[in-house]
Amino acid sequence: MTALAGKTALVTGGSRGIGRAIAIRLGRDGAHVAVHYGSNEAAAKQTVAAIEASGGHAFTVHAEFGMDGDAEALWAGFDAHADSLDILVNNAGILGDQAEIQDVSRAAFDHLVAVNTTAPFFVTQHALRRLRDGGRIINISTMLTRGSSMSRSIAYAMSKSAMDVLTATLAKQLGPRAITVNTVAPGVIDTDMHQGRLVGQALAWLVSLSPMGRIGTPQDIADTVAFLASHDSRWITGQWIDVTGGTLL
Repeated sequence: MTALAGKTALVTGGSRGIGRAIAIRLGRDGAHVAVHYGSNEAAAKQTVAAIEASGGHAFTVHAEFGMDGDAEALWAGFDAHADSLDILVNNAGILGDQAEIQDVSRAAFDHLVAVNTTAPFFVTQHALRRLRDGGRIINISTMLTRGSSMSRSIAYAMSKSAMDVLTATLAKQLGPRAITVNTVAPGVIDTDMHQGRLVGQALAWLVSLSPMGRIGTPQDIADTVAFLASHDSRWITGQWIDVTGGTLL
């Protein structure tokens, strides 16, 4: 497929899980993909290798989110390989401690916000002067910002809800440049973020939430992102797209 031929994409947190699936799919569609990673260089190189094995082109970019200068470090690495951007996927994030409000520490909350909220805000800020007209910004959020019975995810949901605001605001600001901005909101996805949790009765309960009778896969999210990155989505902007298999019905 060549739907994204000639385009350059940056996927934050592209070394594993949802980010890896997105990076591989965009590479398969013809994009030149920057695979960002925070700590696992080997995993990022595996993502690049998978893209190249399918005939695509990719490179790694390192920046540890939640640190001073994280956005600047990311773009310095990007600029060494590419001179412009067409697709930004703000995917990187952490789940943090799963705790109810009374058990959330200040340090844990601050780190969660630094990685999930502050970093993508400034990554996007720096992206705007590199992003070509007609480009795409796709923010990966969560179903928990719209509806949740999972009180132990309150801090995570709060940190991600800021991305929903960023989407709506930037969609208006960047519309005159034909840049679309959308949020993809996954449900529970079978990745290592949930390692050890998707077993037994917990897994059965999560499966029961979707009319589809299963939990999501990284490919479910990657395919939605690929559509939003393509020309076919040109008239969709400012949207919060439920990719939960109907979990919120």
